[in-house]
Amino acid sequence: MANRMTINYEKKPCYDIVFARDFSLLAEELTDLGVSERKVAVICDSNTERLFGQEVSGELQKCCQKVILHAFPAGEANKTLDTVREIYRHLIEEKFERKDMLVALGGGVVGDITGFAAATYLRGVDFIQIPTTLIAQSDSSIGGKTGVDFDGYKNMVGAFNMPKLVYMNVGALKELDDRQFYAGFAEVMKHGLIRDAAFYEWLLDHMYEIHERDLDVCEEMVMRSCGVKKLVVEKDPKEQGERALLNFGHTIGHAIEKAKNFEMLHGECIALGMVAAAFISWKRENLSMEEYYEVRDMFVPFDLPISVEDTD
Repeated sequence: MANRMTINYEKKPCYDIVFARDFSLLAEELTDLGVSERKVAVICDSNTERLFGQEVSGELQKCCQKVILHAFPAGEANKTLDTVREIYRHLIEEKFERKDMLVALGGGVVGDITGFAAATYLRGVDFIQIPTTLIAQSDSSIGGKTGVDFDGYKNMVGAFNMPKLVYMNVGALKELDDRQFYAGFAEVMKHGLIRDAAFYEWLLDHMYEIHERDLDVCEEMVMRSCGVKKLVVEKDPKEQGERALLNFGHTIGHAIEKAKNFEMLHGECIALGMVAAAFISWKRENLSMEEYYEVRDMFVPFDLPISVEDTD
């Protein structure tokens, strides 16, 4: 029996987050969404196609009319309208209609691109999120933000588009390389810092198990991180006020990401952005020196950078 959490939109239930250890419950969850007469397009990047593409497609074939797979090259550099154009082309060739559905299988880039394609193809088709990275499971797959970069500027074109389901296979975290895993941890730590001191302390207390990727601890970590994001996005789904809290570290982090030509991972840049934001707060006397150094130094045990060179 999987754990689940419901995200509300305008004070009404909108979609469920399902927390599982594998993909074995996926067909059952989609059957509840009435997909038996639908075609489904699994959108992934070259990494998730190799790791999970055939397994997820096989599970979906148990419950859907037809399943197609569309993969694009991995990396932030491909989070563009050109990639979306190729998705449109494939959907048109496969005669996808408004009743059909897209599935985002992958990390934050895949989720953002697929959600945007779903929002705009035929003026809107349903989609679900199957996040496979820590950054996507703990943060980007929840809340309905979708979009692409434009001429190197982050997330300049996009839409708010809520998924019909978020299916989290926490076991997929075992497949991440260390750098990707710890980059995702930056967003987890962000949630503790902005809204949940007890969660922040829990993360430090479970440092060893997180390093080992103990699945019980990872599942609790992802659920508690999602719980913080749920509280914020339900109050402010379209970022008119309080949701800006979730951008802690992102203003400077996105600038670093672009200045470094996307050579650094998103989470690494966000960690740097949080350090920089905390430094500014200390200088403005909104944080004590001790608080600033605690924010800065907590990233070190999780292999995240706290300084950057060759950038203005």
